[in-house]
Amino acid sequence: MPTLGTCGCVKAIISKLGIGVLLCTLSWASMVSADELSTPIKTEIVERDGRYVFLRDSQPYVVRGAGVDARKLEEFAARGGNSVRTWGTENAAEFLDRAHELGITVALCLGVGRERQGFDYDDEQAVAAQLARLREEVIAYRNHPALLSWIIGNELNLEHTNPKVYDAVNDIAQMIHELDPNHPTTSTLAGFNSDLAKLVNTRAPALDFVSVQLYADLVNLPKYLRQNRFRRPYMVTEWGAIGHWEMPATYWGAPVEQDSSKKARNYQKMYNKVIRHDSPYNLGAYVFFWGQKQERTPTWYGLFLPTGESTEAVDVMQRIWTGESPKNQAPQIKSLRLYNRQASGNVTLKSGKEYVARVKAADPDGDSLRYQWEVRVESRSTNSGGDFEELPPLVPGVLAEGSGSEVRVRAPREGAYRLFVYVYDDQGHGAHANIPFVARG
Repeated sequence: MPTLGTCGCVKAIISKLGIGVLLCTLSWASMVSADELSTPIKTEIVERDGRYVFLRDSQPYVVRGAGVDARKLEEFAARGGNSVRTWGTENAAEFLDRAHELGITVALCLGVGRERQGFDYDDEQAVAAQLARLREEVIAYRNHPALLSWIIGNELNLEHTNPKVYDAVNDIAQMIHELDPNHPTTSTLAGFNSDLAKLVNTRAPALDFVSVQLYADLVNLPKYLRQNRFRRPYMVTEWGAIGHWEMPATYWGAPVEQDSSKKARNYQKMYNKVIRHDSPYNLGAYVFFWGQKQERTPTWYGLFLPTGESTEAVDVMQRIWTGESPKNQAPQIKSLRLYNRQASGNVTLKSGKEYVARVKAADPDGDSLRYQWEVRVESRSTNSGGDFEELPPLVPGVLAEGSGSEVRVRAPREGAYRLFVYVYDDQGHGAHANIPFVARG
């Protein structure tokens, strides 16, 4: 990836969305003028009775948050969410305006160079240019009434070796404090351990709070914080499905993905055990991801299907946020088998031979269900940190005609593949499951 520089248009990657964006200084002067006409709503972190809380406009503010695809903002608000986080500032003015209209706050992420993508924190000129660029972005958006907080970079510790990155983070936080006394600062960490706790405490004391991002390992966060005597206010800015690196893999290296119903149960479990954890330092959480993206599979991290339908995990989040179930709920997956084997069964097929795949699904509301099957080449991506991945191609001509709960699969030529099934209730909701398999000659 090109290093972030001083040119008028700077390339950046929104890490977790996996979308290449162009951050252009189209007219910072006009943006500043619009900014100065806005009235900020002050957010601060205060300690009350031994607990840290957000105060927004002098009132306690409890974050019911998610990382959200902009196309899903309306449904997010309708389901009970009240705050979203970003991974960059692309179209930030429009996004902030839409959020404000819906009564949603925004934790706005500033695009900070990552060492694993080529940024050199020993390059003083590059670091200074980055600080100058971010200064203009802060000036542009600091007074927007939807702004809740600033996120200084995403997972800057991932695959990093130079601790100077957190010197830069501290300088950015101090710059924000000088320009914007109304909104607190944070930076997100991939994982959490004693080395990270020490690094952030010593190198970035200007941060108002720390943000952590964990998936299966989230269950251990209270223990990690306790062991490291970490007594700074914190948020969980990403949590959700068990990570692909945390799941068992087949003997040919394909990670085994949970179906949408197992994921929904995991969201509820993690919320009960950690997010709702009665920590005096916890400021709230943003679930990942209120949308859809390709990362190892097109279904791994999104709470929505590629065709836009909401899954059971969305229903879980609505119950968490509002205490009420939706009037019509998503279908549920009971089981999926190929060649009478589950996804964890190292399914090996003989090229050219036919096999039967069966899914068992149910709908809580008794809606009739529709099924869509497909086979894709197994992803070969080794990207990390949610960087952009190409959707693996479909494999044509291997599925018999039909769209019911059972399908015949003709094993393709030698290679690694994945069989997907999508289940729809035609009420705007769906479910998914998949099985990795390998074909041999």
